Amino acid sequence: MAAPSDIVAAYGMAQQRAVTQTLTTAQRLWRELSTADLAGSWLGGVGGALVRAVAAGQLLAASTGQTYVDAMVAADGLTSDYAEGAGRVTARAFSGAAADGRPLDSLLYMPVIRTKTLLAGGVTLQEAMTGGLVSLQRMVASEVADAGRGAAGVAMVANQQVTGYVRVVQSGACARCVILAGRWYAYNAGFQRHPHCQCYAVAATNARASPRTDPMGFFDSLSTAEQNRRFGLGGAEAIRNGGDIYSVVNASRSTVTLDAYGQKIVATLESTTRHGQFYRSMLRDTEQRTGQRFARSFAEVKQGLPQFKLRTPRLTPGEIYRLSEDRDELIRMLGRFGYLS
Repeated sequence: MAAPSDIVAAYGMAQQRAVTQTLTTAQRLWRELSTADLAGSWLGGVGGALVRAVAAGQLLAASTGQTYVDAMVAADGLTSDYAEGAGRVTARAFSGAAADGRPLDSLLYMPVIRTKTLLAGGVTLQEAMTGGLVSLQRMVASEVADAGRGAAGVAMVANQQVTGYVRVVQSGACARCVILAGRWYAYNAGFQRHPHCQCYAVAATNARASPRTDPMGFFDSLSTAEQNRRFGLGGAEAIRNGGDIYSVVNASRSTVTLDAYGQKIVATLESTTRHGQFYRSMLRDTEQRTGQRFARSFAEVKQGLPQFKLRTPRLTPGEIYRLSEDRDELIRMLGRFGYLS
């Protein structure tokens, strides 16, 4: 019997093949569009062929979901246990429509609209067609991968031996996916993904300690250039210097430009609400410095304790690197703003 790691690897390769094959067909069909009449050639057959190709890719990706989950259960020495009337995943249910429920033809026509918009904006025909193709590729990859994830997710819910799943990242994972690598989720938790996300789930049972991926291990496996590309120059440098990978990545999610410290700076809103780690750290430091205790609840506000207002913008790692003059100051600021502890 195959080992769980071999089953996971084979499933991942099968999903990637479904995506790659569909992308190859989509790229060929895109080249068949008439640049003189994009809409006409789409309606004349290219659009229909593209819809059929993506639907076939979705079906291919979805068709391996139940087999994969059953194999993982069997590898744990268990027998798959499906509720009556719920023993078969209908792979075709994940084919022919977009993940958000809309018809595939309306979704896949959007790159044509994108191309027309680029042309109207004055770019060259070649640039516009390339822009449309990039948009199409992103959609196709997402829809095929979503079909595979959806079918496997249904199989995990239906198979009562499965208690949850662990997120596995592909080699091309972005920073946001990397920090989710190895995290365990209950069987009924939705799979968080972004457009073009290629991550997938590893079914887990009570009979096996689920395989977990260390986000820092993944980061360390990348070259310096790849670290910089995926995490940003400042973020990657902060992580290499000991910064918490979760804090660094989360800080990049929502940034604002402010006038502070006598100049324009880039700050993050991450962790600055009253439940955030940075907020709580600044609250604690202010209380220690001033001797003033601030309210922790509305009841304490009514009792007369003042509310703490965060007045210090939380700098992003990249901004800290820009402002710091030496390594000692850099380390101190990374600690102050919650990236080192």
